[in-house]
Amino acid sequence: MQVFDVAIVGGGPAGLQAALLAGRACLKVVVIDGGEARNATTHAAHSFPTRDGIAPFELRRIATEQLARYDVTVLAPRSVSTATGENGAFDLTLDDGGRIDARKLILATGVRDALPDVPGLRDLWGRGVFHCPYCDGWEVRDQPIALMMKRERVPEAMRHFRTWSHDLTIVPMPEESLGDEIRVQANELVVTVRDDRVSRVVRGQDGVTIAFESGPPLDVAAMFVQPGQVPRTDLARHLGCETIDDGPFPGLLRVDGFGRTTVEGVFAAGDVATGMQQAWIASSAGGLAGVMAHRELIVEGFPFD
Repeated sequence: MQVFDVAIVGGGPAGLQAALLAGRACLKVVVIDGGEARNATTHAAHSFPTRDGIAPFELRRIATEQLARYDVTVLAPRSVSTATGENGAFDLTLDDGGRIDARKLILATGVRDALPDVPGLRDLWGRGVFHCPYCDGWEVRDQPIALMMKRERVPEAMRHFRTWSHDLTIVPMPEESLGDEIRVQANELVVTVRDDRVSRVVRGQDGVTIAFESGPPLDVAAMFVQPGQVPRTDLARHLGCETIDDGPFPGLLRVDGFGRTTVEGVFAAGDVATGMQQAWIASSAGGLAGVMAHRELIVEGFPFD
């Protein structure tokens, strides 16, 4: 049994930033990362000062390398099978049977994208098919862009994406029809609507080619898709943490402004706890969780004998 001041589950931007802040506060920290990065297929991560456009795996490599100067242990690829206990004494069992005891727990477990059932779409995820214009819109600005959103999201999305391009085409989600009301709104914004069912998405000569069950194919620089999401909250739920089961992203962990969940001693940061899902936001939330875990430990008697 290894005893740590803080155990962090998840080694993405949120988990690594939490480890950096906690490590610099002279805490003994462990990061357990299963290696299933949400942005693993993406060619670049954006909006980090001095690191804009860096490959995600390289960002992780640098961050992990810099943690080595602190009392931070990184276990990867490893996963946590179960988490029990209470504030001051959390017990984590790893996939290989190892056990870790920690005074504070930070969950940075992220979400899993549930992509629309369109052949070829998953193969291009992060490589021509994206979900966040703040992450990837600049690279395709002023070029043709296709949007595949749930019908209720389309009116907002048409206005939103005009920031990056005025050459927009709306295509329907599987099993949906866009309908006349969307057409009227799109016409007012000079946005094209293709209400034919999408049959396949493939790599095009200069971007992405979208094939339809009827009508000609559509060539665009990029396609932006609204995926469903499955928050990775098994450990949190087992510990008794509450989730938010309504809103645009049901199932996210309920946290306060400092990353504290509804269970004392358990924090959450990153995509698993916020609807604004960008790497720099996750990183910021992770840093705050690391600081607040330290502040709570101070109140409880840190440094401990």
